[in-house]
Amino acid sequence: MRCRLISPRFLLVVSWVAVFAALIAPQAIAVAVAQVQVIAGAQSVDMGHQALAFLPNELWIHSGESVTWAFPTGEIHTVTFLRPSQVRPPFQVGCPGTTPTGSPATAATCVNSGILAGGASYTVNFPTAGNFKLVCLVHSNMTGVVHVLSPAETLPHDQAFYNREARQTRSELLSDGARLSSRGTAIAERTFREHGDNEKDDEGDHDGASGNAVTVGIGEIVAPSGGGTSTVSVMRFLRGQIVVHVGQTVEWTNLDPVTPHTVTFGTEPANPMPASPDVTADSDGARHAVLVAPGLSTNSGFLNQEPQERIGLPQQQPGAVPPTYETRFRVTFMSPGVYKYICALHDDLGMKGTVKVIP
Repeated sequence: MRCRLISPRFLLVVSWVAVFAALIAPQAIAVAVAQVQVIAGAQSVDMGHQALAFLPNELWIHSGESVTWAFPTGEIHTVTFLRPSQVRPPFQVGCPGTTPTGSPATAATCVNSGILAGGASYTVNFPTAGNFKLVCLVHSNMTGVVHVLSPAETLPHDQAFYNREARQTRSELLSDGARLSSRGTAIAERTFREHGDNEKDDEGDHDGASGNAVTVGIGEIVAPSGGGTSTVSVMRFLRGQIVVHVGQTVEWTNLDPVTPHTVTFGTEPANPMPASPDVTADSDGARHAVLVAPGLSTNSGFLNQEPQERIGLPQQQPGAVPPTYETRFRVTFMSPGVYKYICALHDDLGMKGTVKVIP
């Protein structure tokens, strides 16, 4: 599926919260030429490695000036300035809603671009001096800051500096993505060697790729630098093309500390967050489904780590009942054939896989 601004994921958000349909295209107002132009997010050529970061994440401007963020990736982001002490809202809700491009950021108002991607841009004006925290409502560890100085003060950096910073950080994060891809594949292969079934089909036409472990994306929260935090995420099933025998079980594990994924076979549900009704829980907590034939549907629901494992979010209180989070999903295949699956959130980035089941 080609990356595009109006992607299935984009439409999914609208279907969840139709009252906030303005998230797709906030109305524009007259905007002066921005004094600083930067980007929200970066990606590899194949869109498999995503830098969930403001590039750069620390800016200095004068009061009365504007900053424009471009959104060059297939992954969605927001540019959001919450009011001081405002509780962080879900990205589907916004501040609530969105504000037009060119809106002023002040301590009394919230500014929110809504979800944007694929070449869009959004401008924010800063009429008063102060420090303004920048967040992406889609990605909890994607933050930054804009320092707004009085016109009498000297700015420490210019546009050329920000361009260099963006290029360097982009390169570093996407290089981390390549390293993480190798690590995620190695983890799945090691799991297979330790616990998998080494049998191969008689024809031997799958080049030894039979196994039962798939990594459902992998990521890394980058230590705070500059004005905020960043994350690099691999939007791929690692060892996603595998071969198993009838009756065997494949286990998918999400190793990304921030980004949720799904393992979805057949028809994509309107809301992929919950697991489909056929999914049960094993004794160790992992979700489990059984597919008796190719073409049937099942959905893991969101596979993601618990919020207390994330930087910058409140720790769970002792004795509190934890929400239902799970990183593992198992499927047992009961008949031969080719079973195709996707991540319902990131298939437009190329996150797809196949299980070939042989007798």
